Amino acid sequence: MSPEKLKKTIYITAGTLCLILGGIGIVLPLLPTTPFWLLTCWFYLRSSQTLYNRVMQNKRFGSYVRGFLVDKSISLRAKVLSIGTIWVSAIFTFALLQVALWLKILLFVIFLSVSWYILSFPTKKKKG
Repeated sequence: MSPEKLKKTIYITAGTLCLILGGIGIVLPLLPTTPFWLLTCWFYLRSSQTLYNRVMQNKRFGSYVRGFLVDKSISLRAKVLSIGTIWVSAIFTFALLQVALWLKILLFVIFLSVSWYILSFPTKKKKG
């Protein structure tokens, strides 16, 4: 196998793995969705224009990824869902985990940082 073909195969495999992990992140709140889908786009763009186009044109999450990559914005609905999920997860994590205080503080800082990051993006304007 040529080095170029091997690289393409590795990128497609990594992109597919990221796509699957992003999909799992929809139902598993502590697993991020957006970073995995953005990585999927990065890997597919460098290996298969066809797979990249399929992600960007997907009915379920294509507009979400496009908005993030192209417009550098997040819809209000996506912001509310993301931040809501993060903080519901945080509440359950703090209530159920019996761990050291420093770890709870670290998790709180992570949850706060991710929330701040999401809020730092402009809210996508509705068309029309």
